[in-house]
Amino acid sequence: METKWLEDFVSLAETRSFSRSAQLRHVTQPAFSRRIQALEAWTGIDLVDRSSYPTRLTPAGETFHAQALELLELLNATRNMMRGFQAAGQDTIEFAVPHTLAFTFFPHWLMELRQHFNGAMKTRLTALNVHDAVLRFTEGACDLLIAYHHDAAPLQLAHERYEMLSLGTETLAPFSKPRAADTARAGARTEPLFPLPPVRAGQPVPYLAYASGAYMARVVEKILRRAEVALPLDAVYETDMAEGLKAMALEGHGLAFLPESSVRQELHAGRLVRASAPGRFEATMEVRLYRERPEVARHAAKAGVQALWEFLGAQVPAPR
Repeated sequence: METKWLEDFVSLAETRSFSRSAQLRHVTQPAFSRRIQALEAWTGIDLVDRSSYPTRLTPAGETFHAQALELLELLNATRNMMRGFQAAGQDTIEFAVPHTLAFTFFPHWLMELRQHFNGAMKTRLTALNVHDAVLRFTEGACDLLIAYHHDAAPLQLAHERYEMLSLGTETLAPFSKPRAADTARAGARTEPLFPLPPVRAGQPVPYLAYASGAYMARVVEKILRRAEVALPLDAVYETDMAEGLKAMALEGHGLAFLPESSVRQELHAGRLVRASAPGRFEATMEVRLYRERPEVARHAAKAGVQALWEFLGAQVPAPR
């Protein structure tokens, strides 16, 4: 049994909606349903009455809900207690970072940071999906959170408890394998195999999509809603991770909306090209760094975290 199953169940008990809870938990609805079913298989009894709308718990589910809340509270208290014994690692800054930023933005940002930040810095990075990264941060399991911010998908972090620094911006745009990939060379102007808009109006464009529960899915949805023309995208594949979409785009399966930093090398090598004109069908996301405010923090901030925050706060602009 996994603790995230308990967290899923508690969310469902509060929202009474599989779709709403899946959205809040940043997973697809089928994946969320499977996790609830796995919990029911573990308990050996139906916890949810699926014949009613809105969704409601069975009598056994109501009893289990109360127990799940107690279990999660006890687990969190126990974890905090164990952290009180932890002496090692106090000089290590721990980051929670969504997968895309962990693969692309973070290594480059950290390298530039080390060239300017005078303090010695040891780091530990945990790469997760957006929801789990935020959860790890809010539960106090790391020192800092790096995440994208866009109005279409703002993180629900209370301003009175958490503060933020901007580390820069990132552009999300459509990319495709070039039409003449075998003759493309670095710096050459090459036409996309799957342009936006398509050459012939209404021609379906194979589309590599983010799963509906993924953070980027909501940003792409806003790009498409604001497009000046209807785009005939035909979703042929979906996954939660940008790296998975990039791999499919490199093989020529379709076009994908990807953060520019994640395709920098592929663009330079001519293995991918922009599928639309610059400025069209794109969105700008902010890259933000979060920490718990010292005045309300559950634990005193590490000296290295405090020094890093003060250094970054004094940068205009902050290093990227």
